[in-house]
Amino acid sequence: MKEIIPIANDHAGYELKKKVVEHLTKRGFEVKDFGTDSADSCDYPDFAHQLGRVINRGEMARGIVICGSGNGVQMTVNKYPNVRCALCWTPEIAHLGRQHNNANVLSMPARFITEETALQIVDEFLDTPFEGGRHERRVEKINKILE
Repeated sequence: MKEIIPIANDHAGYELKKKVVEHLTKRGFEVKDFGTDSADSCDYPDFAHQLGRVINRGEMARGIVICGSGNGVQMTVNKYPNVRCALCWTPEIAHLGRQHNNANVLSMPARFITEETALQIVDEFLDTPFEGGRHERRVEKINKILE
């Protein structure tokens, strides 16, 4: 059974999303595309919330969000308690987001990275396992609110 990777984007991430979907399909993944499906101006939360919900519920294990800066979609999906979204603009950051933080959603800034870099980031995110150990303790503290 193929792993399903959900993906969501705004208008600024539309062109990069198409390339990422093609890349994921070539790698053997199935893709659940939450849109948007055009470069027409839209509101990123409308699409990011859909992805955040499926990851939060455990319906899918890992996802990808894309917008101009990567910030808006990342902030939206990180509202969900079971989502750990890492904003990545280099493959090394994606590697550490998985290895040390057990990130389950990747956010990319379409206006600040090349297509080649984006695909390297996607590969690093998908291919890097969580290291566990001392990092497990830290990840468990993420949702612990201190007042």
